[in-house]
Amino acid sequence: MKKIYSLCLVLLFLSLTLSAQETNSNAEKKQDPKAEVFESDISVNIDGKSIDLRAHAGTMELKDENNKPIALFGFTAYFKKNPEKNRPIVFAYNGGPGSSSYWLHLGIMGPRRVVVDDPNYNPAAPYELVNNEFSILDVADVVMMDPVGTGLSVPIGEATGKDFWGVDQDIRSVSLFIMQFLKEHDRLNSPKYILGESYGTFRNAGVMNYLLGKGYALNGVIMVSAVFDLRTLFFAPNEDVSYIVYLPTMAATSWYHNRVADKGESLPEFVQEVREFTENEYAPALFKGNRISASEKSQIAQRLQDITGIAAGTWERADLKITASEYFQELLRDEENTVGRLDSRYKGINIDPMSMDSFTDPQSDAISPAYTMAFLDYFHGQLGVSKNWLYATSAYSKPGFNWDWKHQGNNFWGADAAVTTLPDMAEALSKDPNVKVLIMNGYYDLATVFYGVEHSISHLDLPQQAIDRIIMTYYEAGHMMYTHLPSAQEFRDDLKSFIEDTQRK
Repeated sequence: MKKIYSLCLVLLFLSLTLSAQETNSNAEKKQDPKAEVFESDISVNIDGKSIDLRAHAGTMELKDENNKPIALFGFTAYFKKNPEKNRPIVFAYNGGPGSSSYWLHLGIMGPRRVVVDDPNYNPAAPYELVNNEFSILDVADVVMMDPVGTGLSVPIGEATGKDFWGVDQDIRSVSLFIMQFLKEHDRLNSPKYILGESYGTFRNAGVMNYLLGKGYALNGVIMVSAVFDLRTLFFAPNEDVSYIVYLPTMAATSWYHNRVADKGESLPEFVQEVREFTENEYAPALFKGNRISASEKSQIAQRLQDITGIAAGTWERADLKITASEYFQELLRDEENTVGRLDSRYKGINIDPMSMDSFTDPQSDAISPAYTMAFLDYFHGQLGVSKNWLYATSAYSKPGFNWDWKHQGNNFWGADAAVTTLPDMAEALSKDPNVKVLIMNGYYDLATVFYGVEHSISHLDLPQQAIDRIIMTYYEAGHMMYTHLPSAQEFRDDLKSFIEDTQRK
């Protein structure tokens, strides 16, 4: 009898414990933050016309395919008051992966922009926020998106960061947000565009195909400072492609800093000459490897000196191959300066002139404080977002942030043979004969180089009529070409024309 009584006590204890755990679990679930949106009125003056806007800044509850909440997805949307019928809508984001959208937001897409002393370093606060005359809010509504882990976006329910932090995971969650936002705001029948910068273009190629597969055909896709195949950036062992595609941007940078033998008539003309040398002489020389003759190696090295300003002897010692980081250090080593990665017009102090690797990016150093402080002040001030919400400018410090680079279709023989979303873009272009792609390139972008994009597009296995729907534009600035005001005006003009030309009649 005592044994039965003891057993009953044990069972009762276990029952109470399980019940308490379930109660605690339910309590934890109830502690998930709730979606919240802060609305405000704002106007922007573009081409002499004032556009009145309603701003929505906050979070939207994101659900999975089974209608289960998985995240609060952060965004800032600008809607024109009393809009014309069929007003376009543009979804925009930065890259990283792991970056929030505040660079594009305060640089070119929103109604306000931060003033920076391009291409120089900026003093500390106060920073000036002004009307953004380069925005396209006169022709389209804009939704600035912050992928999970950035901005106000956080996982909820049973979801965790790893459900969002990867190539395929990211494409899925970003696409889900776009689809659900369109439904929530009655914009399913609006002309639709996605705009990504940097890794955002890598994402774009996947998102455009994902959305098309769900029946969401896009009017256009905008790629700002693009990369579709990460092999063009790797400088991998026994692989020549990175050295080949980086050379024209290195040469353009040397042209800007007056280190080339002959600058010619213009930068575009000079770059075209470098393209021809790269394809006809440099690439074949690298392909020979150690079979190249001493005389040919010397000739190529001398030509490389002419177009980059880096000594022929240095090129020869490097077997005609210099990485991006080595180039940052080498170009202005005699001045004890290093050049920018994101924008090679910028230069900064080289804290170790003997090193072959750069320690910092002058452009990032020069503009980051201005963008960060001005945006947070604007976000919590003019847009009225509660200061109880913490805006994460990036996800890099989030616990467990470790990007999963696997992508469906990149695996061969059990190995990741590539990291590319180029096939996704090719599939979307082949299935939708109307969609067009605008690719916007900075000549001085040493993060995602324009010749790497050209290499990717020229290797698309598509008929010419599909290739003709890809439009390339170029700017005499870097990765964030809009910091350069003449390029910001060109950016706006090109983007406005693209949106107007791609609306189905």
